[in-house]
Amino acid sequence: MGKKVKKEAETCPKDVFDPLSIESKTATTAVLMLSSPEEEVLAKACEAIHKFAEKGDENKTCLMCLGAIEPLSLLISHEDKIVRRNAVMALGVMASNNEVKKHLKCLDVIPAIISKLSPEENVMVHEFATLCLASLSVDFSYKIQIFESNGLEPLIQLLSSPDPDVKKNSVECIFNLVQDVQNRAAVQRLNGLPPLLDLLRSEFSVIQQLALHTIEKITTDTETCVAFRNVQGFERILEVVAMKEFSDLHEGALRVILNCLEDTESMQLFQTMGGLEQLLQCVGTSTVAEVKANAVKAIAKMAQSSENRKILHERNIEKTLTDLLTQENESVRTAVCQAVATVSKNLSSRDTFRSLDGIRPIVQLLNSEGSELRMAAAEALSSLTNSNNLNAYAIYDAEGDRLLVRQLQDSCTGAAVYAAMALTNMASQEELRKSILAHEAMPALVELLHSTDNNILISAVQAVASLTCDAEARQELRNVGGLSALVQLLKSINAEIRRNASWAISVCANDEITASELCNVGALEILQEISLSSHRSNKFSQLALQKLLDSNLSLKYSLTGHLSSSDITTDGFYDPGQIRVGHQFPVLEDISKQVVNQHRATIAVNGKPQNQFIPKGPEEGKQDSPTDTTASSVLNGRRSSKTPSKTKGKGHKEEDEKKKEEDECKPHQKIMVEETWSLPYDAAFHNLVKEAAESIMPLKDEVKMYTALAMLVCDAMGGQVEQQKLHDFLWELHISELKFEACSNIVLIGKIKKGTYFHRALLFKVLADRIGLSCSLIRGEYNRAWNEILIMGPKKAYGYSQPESYIIDLMHQPGNLMKSNSQAALIYQSI
Repeated sequence: MGKKVKKEAETCPKDVFDPLSIESKTATTAVLMLSSPEEEVLAKACEAIHKFAEKGDENKTCLMCLGAIEPLSLLISHEDKIVRRNAVMALGVMASNNEVKKHLKCLDVIPAIISKLSPEENVMVHEFATLCLASLSVDFSYKIQIFESNGLEPLIQLLSSPDPDVKKNSVECIFNLVQDVQNRAAVQRLNGLPPLLDLLRSEFSVIQQLALHTIEKITTDTETCVAFRNVQGFERILEVVAMKEFSDLHEGALRVILNCLEDTESMQLFQTMGGLEQLLQCVGTSTVAEVKANAVKAIAKMAQSSENRKILHERNIEKTLTDLLTQENESVRTAVCQAVATVSKNLSSRDTFRSLDGIRPIVQLLNSEGSELRMAAAEALSSLTNSNNLNAYAIYDAEGDRLLVRQLQDSCTGAAVYAAMALTNMASQEELRKSILAHEAMPALVELLHSTDNNILISAVQAVASLTCDAEARQELRNVGGLSALVQLLKSINAEIRRNASWAISVCANDEITASELCNVGALEILQEISLSSHRSNKFSQLALQKLLDSNLSLKYSLTGHLSSSDITTDGFYDPGQIRVGHQFPVLEDISKQVVNQHRATIAVNGKPQNQFIPKGPEEGKQDSPTDTTASSVLNGRRSSKTPSKTKGKGHKEEDEKKKEEDECKPHQKIMVEETWSLPYDAAFHNLVKEAAESIMPLKDEVKMYTALAMLVCDAMGGQVEQQKLHDFLWELHISELKFEACSNIVLIGKIKKGTYFHRALLFKVLADRIGLSCSLIRGEYNRAWNEILIMGPKKAYGYSQPESYIIDLMHQPGNLMKSNSQAALIYQSI
């Protein structure tokens, strides 16, 4: 047996590192391991970081400070599935930290995360990738990145994932994204509605809620509403509403219905499917206030259609709404008032609410603390009173007019707007109008006329127009300074405000005093300016201008050169000559103060005897002028104060003398009483009126009456003048003599003994107006003016023929009638 040889030990290869087990107790080591080239080390490091991050927000911040974010954002795209999965899990958990979110913005990590949503990845990757996106999508900048990286489509696909966590994270991310408008439309284009509706059947409440909130948001888009209807969205939503176990979803489901009842087709479909019955059932059975409120809002949305309003009326919806007014919940009562406002667009419903005594509780809601409820109550009342006087009286009986006036001063804009609208409707009745004004509505409305809110201005102006039908209301409007505010609104760039302001001014101009005051604050100039503008002028502005002119015929004739047969002149009328648009119309008193000049004389009319104004006193031997009432009373008072009383004693006389001495020592304190200027009485014109009444009115034939009046005018103003001898008729000299004789530029028409065309035409018009003859006055050029009259044609078997227009000659052949536009008439009207 040979010698045993010793076996040599096997040696390991020199280039192989023996496995090393490391037990790390610090996050720092795990983060350092993220730089390892070994997949097993990377996987374990990512797993450790994931577990550490899950423990709390402080750990996530710590890991970020140690530099874990950058390597993790790279490792989520690693070739090894386990490394990739663990890195996504770690990053998904860390992304919920706000500091981590900010840090990730610099790394452009969104495309890489979205790529992990592909079907090739496992469920764990999907779960934490969607978790990461759900956390990041709260930030607006991340929403843009997700949208631009086409992240919506894979998220929608994952709504059908078998894993509930993936569904939850995906729908949460989509919900965050659809807060942005462009993403809402994108969800519909990518057919996202069907999977979202399917999630309503999920066994997990959080998924149902997220899906419902997402549907509610995207159905605010019109195209999505149409798509919702086409994919049987109403069926699925009504299914939720019908299930008591889904009561926590009812409020959101009703909001979705609200969004989708915009068009008629959707309403019809909803009603066909029994939607109205379910809404009424929610109103009657639900114990949740918000569910009731949303059901009522949905009913109000349905009532936008006139056909639906008829159906709702047949279902006695008024009784349901009236009963709900007793609810304590403010949101429910607010919704009910809004529904009443919409349902009341149906005429029968307005009467039904009154018969159910539904108006009084709405009036009482004007006392509510909540501004939204007060506004809704005022809106309901404005709708109930629209063309319904009985409802207006029902509000009045409940003292609603007082509360509505108080509402005008409400800090809530909408409350003031609807209150003004309700008062406008009520103001059509005289009794109610007086009551409204008695509660000081006018000062409150004038205050609103200074608002910068267009809706307030429109409603306030409408209310002012409705309330100023009476002279007392117009006087109050003047007293509280409302006219200037009203006139300023004519300058508004808002067309509706201008129209309503014009309407209000046209109403106010029915009062001569108010019309005069409107002119003083610039209404005439602004309306004239508007009339010259093609885009600013409207029917109401034209009416307002016409009303202002009709209330001041002197101004009208001076400005337009035309007075129609319906424009009846009175004493105080004067003609200062034609003025151009934009030029100031001269006031008669101002003209009287001018020094006599060479300009055209102002012809004035005043033929009322003085004793028709101031009765003759027993101790007065002289009467005051007809328009001098104020001055007369002041002067009479001054005379009586200086007349010593017979019963005064010596002491009283001494006191008077002492007071007189004191007054002489203080001349600057002496009270001076100025006499009010008045137009002098024109006795000659008064006699002409009397003569015309006595000699012409008894005549029965219309033509004879006009002819006789023409002869009277001609004789009063110098007689017949041949056409060829006009230059010898020195009327200008005569007028100048009258001016210097009166020491005034105003000439009374009765004083004129040599008058030309425009003097005679004016005299013919003012006399005709006083004896009831119809004629117009038209100013021409070069001192020409004429009168047009209408003469009925001969009587026929079936009645009179149409009246024909004539020009009457007052100069050359007094009383001669020339057909308008005939050659003779044209010669008479021009040089």
